[in-house]
Amino acid sequence: MAEPVELPSRLAILPFRNKVLLPGAIIRIRCTSPSSVKLVEQELWQKEEKGLIGVLPVRDTEAAAVGSMIAPGMGSDSGEKGSGGVVGDSQKQDARNSQELIHWHNRGVAARALHLSRGVEKPSGRVTYIVVLEGLCRFSVQELSARGTYYVARINRLDLTKAELEQAEQDQDLILLSRQFKAAAMELIAVLEQKQKTAGRTKVLLETVPVHRLADIFVASFEISFEEQLSMLDSVDLKVRLSKATELVDRHLQSIRVAEKITQKVEGQLSKSQKEFLLRQQMRAIKEELGDNDDDEDDLAALERKMQSAGMPPNIWKHAQRELRRLRKMQPQQPGYSSSRGYLELLSDLPWQNVSEEPELDLKAAKESLDDDHYGLVKVKQRIIEYLAVRKLKPDARGPVLCFVGPPGVGKTSLASSIATALNRKFVRISLGGVKDEADIRGHRRTYIGSMPGRLIDGLKRVAVSNPVMLLDEIDKTGSDVRGDPASALLEVLDPEQNKAFNDHYLNVPFDLSKVIFVATANRVQPIPPALLDRMEVIELPGYTPEEKLNIAMKHLIPRVLDQHGLSSDILQIPEGMVKLIIQRYTREAGVRNLERNLAALARAAAVKVAEQDCNMQISQDIRPMTASLLDTRLADGAEVEMEVIPMSVNGQEISAAFTSAAALVVDESMLEKVLGPPRFDDNETADRVATPGVSVGLVWTSFGGEVQFVEATAMVGKGDLHLTGQLGDVIKESAQIALTWVRARAADLKLSTAGDTNLLENQDIHIHFPAGAVPKDGPSAGVTLVTSLVSLFSQRKVRADTAMTGEMTLRGLVLPVGGVKDKVLAAHRCGIKRVILPERNLKDLAEVPSAVLSGMEILLVKRIEDVLDQAFDGGYPWKQHSKL
Repeated sequence: MAEPVELPSRLAILPFRNKVLLPGAIIRIRCTSPSSVKLVEQELWQKEEKGLIGVLPVRDTEAAAVGSMIAPGMGSDSGEKGSGGVVGDSQKQDARNSQELIHWHNRGVAARALHLSRGVEKPSGRVTYIVVLEGLCRFSVQELSARGTYYVARINRLDLTKAELEQAEQDQDLILLSRQFKAAAMELIAVLEQKQKTAGRTKVLLETVPVHRLADIFVASFEISFEEQLSMLDSVDLKVRLSKATELVDRHLQSIRVAEKITQKVEGQLSKSQKEFLLRQQMRAIKEELGDNDDDEDDLAALERKMQSAGMPPNIWKHAQRELRRLRKMQPQQPGYSSSRGYLELLSDLPWQNVSEEPELDLKAAKESLDDDHYGLVKVKQRIIEYLAVRKLKPDARGPVLCFVGPPGVGKTSLASSIATALNRKFVRISLGGVKDEADIRGHRRTYIGSMPGRLIDGLKRVAVSNPVMLLDEIDKTGSDVRGDPASALLEVLDPEQNKAFNDHYLNVPFDLSKVIFVATANRVQPIPPALLDRMEVIELPGYTPEEKLNIAMKHLIPRVLDQHGLSSDILQIPEGMVKLIIQRYTREAGVRNLERNLAALARAAAVKVAEQDCNMQISQDIRPMTASLLDTRLADGAEVEMEVIPMSVNGQEISAAFTSAAALVVDESMLEKVLGPPRFDDNETADRVATPGVSVGLVWTSFGGEVQFVEATAMVGKGDLHLTGQLGDVIKESAQIALTWVRARAADLKLSTAGDTNLLENQDIHIHFPAGAVPKDGPSAGVTLVTSLVSLFSQRKVRADTAMTGEMTLRGLVLPVGGVKDKVLAAHRCGIKRVILPERNLKDLAEVPSAVLSGMEILLVKRIEDVLDQAFDGGYPWKQHSKL
């Protein structure tokens, strides 16, 4: 450390921007401005003995003023305390007036040059100096004058002389302050020794350097504000200086302790990812020692090779390479690492160019395959054959999207699978029932935690080809909420002009779906949005007739059920007659699922009997058991043994045949009732229910096919009100009101009242009920049924039990056409109804009804309500023919 020296009366002044040099501190300054370079050359470089210069602090604003007032080239240099890197000065513009004074700080520090180095910048050739300065003592500026391009100040020394210091050290207050400062400094050094290896050097300084100089050295090493540095520079009095230094040391010590506390808390909460990182590093080191280094780099290299073999388009390959470069820069424990890697693996797994090879289509074989897999459905199978024929003539043709619409259990899904088999393509099924989130179709954006691609992209990844047959099952069951509308997202998927560049939110690159053959299924057309329905060709699949169900059961269901339960036809036999009874008494549905469930129940019952059957058969007493073993005898004699198979029989019958005969189980009526319970449906149900006036039989259509619906009406004492029950919708309630209005208006013509008394509801209420009250009902097709029920109630005449009807009516008595005629006729046929009343304008719909059904039924076409009533009652219904409303 520098000892007190004699100062000259004048010193060259170097401005120090935003920093303060304190006595005992060492700084390094890079001088580049012409004024500072000139000062160093004349005052330091050209002298054999390194001279002294004065360093005065200057603020930013003052430095700007200095740059505008000093002679050309003048500026203020800045530096860094300690032995750090060189800090360049802020160059100022040349000043025009060299006579104006600078507003410096009135106190500074005399400094001695410890080291000088000179350099030349290229290509400008400008000379620069790097100066290492040591602060010696404080001084005050008495007068400032210019010397060429820099300034010289007349100074007055402020620090105490050696004699004055020795005298001041006898002051008890100063001794107490010195002890406090050293105690704080020692505590700070003890804390720093745990972090820095250089803390020992500071401890040596504490023991050798005077305390007044230590205060400046310690404070110079702290990161404090410019104002606090100026305050320390202005502290000429030793007591004030030590008090401020002690305060700054305590504050620095507190900040270190707070930082240590925070660090310990953070280290104590070491995350799982950091632990995994440390363990992975250790594992990597162990594998390197063993020569078994299959680290992440090898995995990423394998991933890159997989991406190269995926056959991505050029634009997507560039995107994947960019993502891979980003992945290489990440550590495995970083949060986004697994997400980026999963994304790249998806890109490499997608079938960008992989397709299923299609052999030449054989329409005859395809037709035979459809006939083997599905009974009936002639119109549907013909449309599929037409579709395949077009594909054969033009393989790249963009065919329509087929949508199979029909009740459950009629074979919609299996038809789509048959198309895939005929085309030799892979089949993927995507269930849309209950889907309400658009992200299920388009995928989630990668910004979300747990994001994943949509079901379409995931399905293509599973089958690993870009041209499968994709079944969109239950497309009418999609919903919509705040998360979006999946049906709207399907518009892009099913549009041939748009799906060639389908954009999945997770994938974020276009994917070609034009090679995919889409097939959709639905139970109803009504819930499907019109825009989506417009992109599909609707093919309706009606329910099966009893004869078709019988053939399906004998050819498909029974063999499949026996195979699923480990049985054979030798163990369980279900005759055709029993299958007919099951269809008539236990299942009345459009499809065959309940029929298959009942057959499975019979198979389970048979499996129980077979499993429990005692396979040990008792042999008759007339067979004498052998007392000695022939085999043992021959072995005892050492002779060779010859084996011969001798068939064993009991009473002239082989044991195997007897066992087979005993194990065979033939289903009969008693077994049906024992396994399936009492019959659920009765052929006499309709006759029993219409035996009372006021009951009529209607036909309705549901998502499960056609159904028979009874309508019951009764009268009671009241005020002329109409009561409706059965969980009815608004449309069917309006139909009931229309029916009642028409009957009241035609009461006299229908001979329901006398000519003078036309108020049928006087002192009585009418209650109309639709049984099966738990099932919602709506629609206009019950209009004619309601009229028939009311007329039957008021006339006290019974409706024919073998007649069912459907049709919408108007106030004028016209019968309007309705939908679902085919399903309704099939429902009537299943229930044993022989006569069906239909609107005349529905004649064209009868072409879709199987001829076998029509041949056993009488179809009655009507135009007006009067025609309906005439056919609904035995012997017709008499009314005044001349009365027209």
